[in-house]
Amino acid sequence: MRHIGIGIIGGGYMGKAHAVAMSSVGAVFETTLRPTLEMVAASTPQSAARYRDGFGFAQSTDDWRELVASPKVEAVVIASPQTTHRAITEAAFNRGLPVFCEKPLGASIDDARAMVAAAKSSGCVNMIGFNYIRTPASQFARNLIAEGEIGDVVWFRGEHTEDFYADPDAPATWRTDGDGNGTMGDLSPHMINAALALMGPITSVMAEIETVHDARGGVPVTNDDQAQMMCRFANGAQGHMFFSRIAHGRKMGYAYEITGTKGAIRFDQEDQNALWLYRAEGPEAERGFTKILTGPAHPDYAAFCQGPGHGTGYQDQIIIEARDFLTAIETGQAIWPTFEDGLAVAEIIAAARIAHAEKRWQTVAAGQEPS
Repeated sequence: MRHIGIGIIGGGYMGKAHAVAMSSVGAVFETTLRPTLEMVAASTPQSAARYRDGFGFAQSTDDWRELVASPKVEAVVIASPQTTHRAITEAAFNRGLPVFCEKPLGASIDDARAMVAAAKSSGCVNMIGFNYIRTPASQFARNLIAEGEIGDVVWFRGEHTEDFYADPDAPATWRTDGDGNGTMGDLSPHMINAALALMGPITSVMAEIETVHDARGGVPVTNDDQAQMMCRFANGAQGHMFFSRIAHGRKMGYAYEITGTKGAIRFDQEDQNALWLYRAEGPEAERGFTKILTGPAHPDYAAFCQGPGHGTGYQDQIIIEARDFLTAIETGQAIWPTFEDGLAVAEIIAAARIAHAEKRWQTVAAGQEPS
């Protein structure tokens, strides 16, 4: 067992989640690498000091460059705004540091491509944060599909819907300004990542992207409230995805439904410890979806709890990510999802924006430039 110094850039919602994960992962998974919280960077000295004291870091700074340059920092976690991701990543790779970056990979498709190029050039370990697909239920769904338990997949329906902006009188904030903070930039990456993980590559898309509330409190809204996307997968399956921040009643509406030639699967993140499985077998009168409660028999569950049905939570997904990041550092072997997987999501979003603008199907291809 050896210790590894962790630097986290950003101490807000996700910064705290990663700090807690790095503090817990050694005990939960008994990892060989044991993280120590060396430094946290935030936007002001006061907030950085508050995060340092609250989360247990040894040092704090209001300049991420100081964190990246520190000899005590041996790996970097980026939990700051997406406009900062590229510069931080490139600086960290120049020092030879492993990088874990929260989604989306960058503020633009050009950022995402540059970050992947920097990762390849450096040879450094890199990962991107798509935590929801790490639930034991969704990992089990991936296994079922890969093992052919529902036959050849022919249809995918996914959504990421929330209601944090469902109230039309809610005031304008940073979330209502800029493409990266709209629904396509903020919510869609998670479900697109799920579609790729469960179904494989997407080859073409058609999309509609819209702003329902053009202004909030007299301030113009410059990004989208909701979007829908039809898609075709490389395996021939059809798909549809819907994304919304104005879906009344949906708090964490990360949900998918998959149809195969021998059965079907349903999942909803609001009930994240259950997976619904339909097998097209047996007497018709006895057929129906079976609710499977996750337990120690499912991926990564037993490290958290020995009781079936007791359940895992949001923070546990981040701890699983931390385990994977440490394992990748220790072994020097890439673990999904890497920056290239983040770029794949960005390429699909770029194609969807073109499809919306041109009102026609768009092929998804690496190197494609957004209009």
